[in-house]
Amino acid sequence: MSRLIATYLGIGYLPVAPGTWGSAASIPLAWVIHAVFGLPGFLIATILITLVGWWATAKYTRDTENHDPSEVVIDEVAGMFVALLPLSAGLWFADVGAWTFPWPGWLAAFVLFRIFDMAKPGPVGWADRRDDAFGVMLDDLIAGAMAAICVAIGAYLSHGVLGI
Repeated sequence: MSRLIATYLGIGYLPVAPGTWGSAASIPLAWVIHAVFGLPGFLIATILITLVGWWATAKYTRDTENHDPSEVVIDEVAGMFVALLPLSAGLWFADVGAWTFPWPGWLAAFVLFRIFDMAKPGPVGWADRRDDAFGVMLDDLIAGAMAAICVAIGAYLSHGVLGI
């Protein structure tokens, strides 16, 4: 069970860029959770994915030398959910139709999250250097938070200032 969770149902075993695939594959799940359960459900799902992902990563990497193997992508799923929080919140508070999919925001969250996750600026790099499952999850959560801030600023500029 921990392997299925840690690899996000095996997506982590894709041969090229498993972290990017894990991040991309989290978007349809996030969209459905938001559409069915709204922002409250999305927040709960984000917390659950983080906690269960932490458990699965710790169990999967126990007794191995590599604390962050490339096939572990549940951390990317958790980070993407954090990056997508401003979209879920914006749609929820704007009372937009549940199945609305404003692709520029979802795409921006994805691209920004991948940039922060791969570049590992400041606190992302600090968390990545931890030698435990918590660090595996934490660097992606921080990258997700950085992306979320950028997405929120972009939404404010495009919808608030420019009125698009």
